[in-house]
Amino acid sequence: MNNDTATRAVRIEKDSLGSMEVPSNAYYGIQTQRALLNFPISGMGISQFPHLLRALALVKKASAHANMEMKILPVEIGEAISHACDDVLQGDYHDQFIVDVFQGGAGTSTNMNANEVIANIALEYLGKQKGEYQYCHPNDHVNLSQSTNDVYPTATQLALYTHLDELTTTMGELKNSFELKEVEFADIIKMGRTQLQDAVPMTLGQEFSTYASMIGEDIKRIHEAKQLLREMNLGATAIGTGLNAPEGYTDRVRLYLNEFAQISFVTAANLIEETQDVGVLVQLSGVLKRFAVKLSKTCNDLRLLSSGPRAGLNEINLPPMQPGSSIMPGKVNPVIPEVVNQICFTIIGNDVTISMAAEAGQLQLNVMEPVMFFCLSRNIDLLQNGCRTLARRCINGITANREICRMNVERSIGLVTALSPILGYEVCSEIAKDALGTGKSITEIIRERGLMTEEELETFLKPENMTKPSFLRK
Repeated sequence: MNNDTATRAVRIEKDSLGSMEVPSNAYYGIQTQRALLNFPISGMGISQFPHLLRALALVKKASAHANMEMKILPVEIGEAISHACDDVLQGDYHDQFIVDVFQGGAGTSTNMNANEVIANIALEYLGKQKGEYQYCHPNDHVNLSQSTNDVYPTATQLALYTHLDELTTTMGELKNSFELKEVEFADIIKMGRTQLQDAVPMTLGQEFSTYASMIGEDIKRIHEAKQLLREMNLGATAIGTGLNAPEGYTDRVRLYLNEFAQISFVTAANLIEETQDVGVLVQLSGVLKRFAVKLSKTCNDLRLLSSGPRAGLNEINLPPMQPGSSIMPGKVNPVIPEVVNQICFTIIGNDVTISMAAEAGQLQLNVMEPVMFFCLSRNIDLLQNGCRTLARRCINGITANREICRMNVERSIGLVTALSPILGYEVCSEIAKDALGTGKSITEIIRERGLMTEEELETFLKPENMTKPSFLRK
C-alpha cells in the first residue's frame, strides 16, 4: 500500500444507526464522526477548550477508579482507561477532540468524543487495535455508571472552576496597576465631576483608587460564584435517579474526583434538581457581566479623561499605541480602552444568550448547556485577555497633566460647595452665578464682597483640604 493509500485508509465502525467509515488513524469513532457531519456550525472544535478536555479526562479517570473499586470494571481495562486519561491530562491527543462546541444533544457528542478517544488510547495500552471495542468499549467501559447528563455538567463546572483561577489572577494584575497609579497620582488635585459637570475637588489618586476597589470587589464576587460550581451531579446518570450506577458509586466517584482534581467537590443533595438546574451558570454569568459593565465604565472614563489633547479634558495621557488615523496626521486614539469596551459588550450579550438558554430547559434536563459553556468560557478568556492588555498596554503607561488638573480646579465654581455650611446655600448660589456670569474666580468674588478673611479663604478654599472628609469640623 503506497503512502497516498495509507493516508486515505479507513476503518468501519457500527452503531445503532448503521455503519460508517472512520479514518483508520483516528482515535475518535463513529459517533464523533456523525457529530462532525451533523454540526458544521462554528468551526471551533472542543479541542480549543483545553480546560474542558482536562475536566472530561478527570471525570472519566475518577469513574474508572470508582468502577474498579466496586468490581464492575475489570482492573486491566480500568487501568488502561486511567492511563489514557492521564495522557489527555498531559495535553496529548487534544487534536482528536473534533466535535463542534455548538451541538444538539445536551453534550452527548462531547461525551462520546471523549469516550471514543479514551477507549482507543486504552486499546493501545492493552495491545489492541483502534476500533476493537470488544476489549474496551466507549460506552460499556469508559462510560460505565455514567450518562452525558451527569458527565457533561460536572466536566463543564470543573473546567470553569479552574479557568476562573486564571481570570482572577489577571484581574489582580489589573487591580495592582491601578493601585500603583493611585500612589503615583496621590498629590495631584483635580476636579471631580457628576453628570459631566464640575462637582468638588478630589485627587487623581483617589479617582484611580476607585477603579482598583471596583476590581477588588468583583474578584470577591467571582470567588463566591466559583464556590457554587463545586456542587455537582456526578452519579445522577440520566435524570438524577442514579439508574445503572451501583449503590455507593456516587460517593466513591466524588472522592476520586476530589483526589485527582485537587478540588473539594460535593454531591448535590437532590440530584434530580441538580441535573435540570443550571442556576449556577446563570449566576456566574451575572457576576462576569457585572465586572464587564464596570470595566467598560472604567474604560469610558479613561477615554474621557484623556480626550483632546487640545479640545478635551486632557487630564491624563494614555500611552500612544499606534497612529490613529489614515487621514489626520498626528492623531492618536485610545485604542486599548476601545477594544476592552468591545470585549465588555460581547460579554453582556453572551449573558443574554445564557439567560435564554437557561430558560429553555424543559422538565428533567437542560439541553442548551453547550452554548452556555461556550459563552462562559469565551467570556472568561475575553476578560482575561482584556485585563492583561489594559494593564500592560494602557494603565501602566498613563501619565498625568498636573497643571491642567490644577487649573481646572482653580477655575471651577464647584469650590463654592465647601462654603455652603459657612455662608449658606443661597449666598453660595449667588456667588456661583456671579462667577459664571463674570468669569471671575470664586475667591475673587468672595474678596470683593468681604465675606471671608484671607485666613478663612486659605483654610476653606484650599482644594487639598476639600479632598479630606469632614475637614470643616476639625
